[in-house]
Amino acid sequence: MADPARAAKLADRIKVVVAQALERRIKDPRLGFVTITDARVTNDLQHATLYYTVFGDEEQQADTKAALESARGILRAEVGKNITVRLTPTLEFVADEIPVNAGHLEELIRAAKQRDAELAALKEGASYAGDADPYRKDEEDFDEGLESDAPVDSDAK
Repeated sequence: MADPARAAKLADRIKVVVAQALERRIKDPRLGFVTITDARVTNDLQHATLYYTVFGDEEQQADTKAALESARGILRAEVGKNITVRLTPTLEFVADEIPVNAGHLEELIRAAKQRDAELAALKEGASYAGDADPYRKDEEDFDEGLESDAPVDSDAK
């Protein structure tokens, strides 16, 4: 088992090597505007997972995925040449869902702000149906209630 810190350093190095190889070596026309966003390596340094994003529509994303899968061997060879481990890790490419999730969260926050603004507008002209605080009692009513309802403890002083 390797050190997790070593695995993280190796993942960073693999990310850089693969990004450079995609830019310089891979000439597949299906490969769109792809960005390697993250890399993770297992603790035994045998498998690397590379997360990527593609700028474009779903067709370009599908083409880029196919291009990455077909170039997996070339990219693994490049990684093997540029890292110093006994065995070259296998590469797996996974589409990064963070931008999609971030867009969904932004949409939810925007909807919540809109509902808050609508609620604030309704609150502007609203008035209480009864007292502002129906549970509030005057000091006199509170003191009288204590005197009549409270049990008397003769030992307490």
